[in-house]
Amino acid sequence: MTAWSIRTGWIAAAVAGAGLLTVAAAPARERDAAVQPVVVELFTAQGCAGCPEANRALEAVASEPGVIALTYGVDYWDYLGWSDTFARPEFAARQQAYRQAMRLRNVSTPQVVVDGRRHLSGARPPELQAAIEAGAADRQWPPEIEFRETGDRVGVGSGRPPRGGAEVMAVVYQPGLQTVEVKQGDNRGQAVRHVNVVRQVRRLGDWTGRPVLFALPADSASEDNVVVLVQSKLDRRILSAARRAEPRAD
Repeated sequence: MTAWSIRTGWIAAAVAGAGLLTVAAAPARERDAAVQPVVVELFTAQGCAGCPEANRALEAVASEPGVIALTYGVDYWDYLGWSDTFARPEFAARQQAYRQAMRLRNVSTPQVVVDGRRHLSGARPPELQAAIEAGAADRQWPPEIEFRETGDRVGVGSGRPPRGGAEVMAVVYQPGLQTVEVKQGDNRGQAVRHVNVVRQVRRLGDWTGRPVLFALPADSASEDNVVVLVQSKLDRRILSAARRAEPRAD
């Protein structure tokens, strides 16, 4: 099992209780040296005429070092005659949570959210790149995330929690490209490409600033990757992120 995470060699400390285990965190200067990825979330729909262009913009940055790109299908455009094959109610709820946290009047599709702090209506490459660069410079004192070598648990280290607290989320997605032939609606006849399509979002629990260990979702497919996010409850800022990648056959 490989892991794209902050590797500082935590030492497991002590006690298991209620499914959680406290762990001792690495020195702060080691955490500071780690590179924090920027999380780019695209909310898109197969029936939306402007969405294929945004999908391509996300695809262009998905392979950049230090970027975690995620695609969420939403169902707002299903009324035009094509039901999005990747949409789930919890994805639309996540987009609505960003709208409320950012005090936006409406949700837009396509919409990009960078690190839970910046939103873009659409995904024009220059604006998207600028938002990614700003996100890379933003985070200070991120809590450490480390996947256990067994692949079934993840530890979150110590740090300063935001006002209102934070929660730990697991985002399960299928890495790489998927193409859907759209047969109805505004994109009828098009082969719409998607990169890193999210399958599920699971809340693992609260993070209070103390080190803690969580079990990862056990029902994901063997080819899926998992991104773990430490995210503010109130303003939805992503404080820290790491990706567990499944080994892929050549």
